[in-house]
Amino acid sequence: MSAYAWTWVAIAAAALLAWGIKYAGHSVPESWLENPRVHRIAGYITVAMLAALFAVQGFTTKGHLVLDSRLAAVAVAVVLLWRKAPFWLVVLAAAVTAALLRTMGLP
Repeated sequence: MSAYAWTWVAIAAAALLAWGIKYAGHSVPESWLENPRVHRIAGYITVAMLAALFAVQGFTTKGHLVLDSRLAAVAVAVVLLWRKAPFWLVVLAAAVTAALLRTMGLP
């Protein structure tokens, strides 16, 4: 089988898997979903996934840990959020911080 054919096999398998997961979600009894433990765990999973995404995108490059201008931008954003600054200001200040540090030659 050619690489082209394997690509289509993988696409079809991914589509079937996505459909199966969606079907399984609709098949779960509603009484299971109303359990308070399920709601609590779902909230934790969401926070954990977002934290992992942030860590990977913010502090790695090509699979290696890198502390560069992104760290300073995040620090500025944290301080501004702690001081309850408007979100647009937080984003702008973090972007300007990273841009200035990169202009000065820092990675």
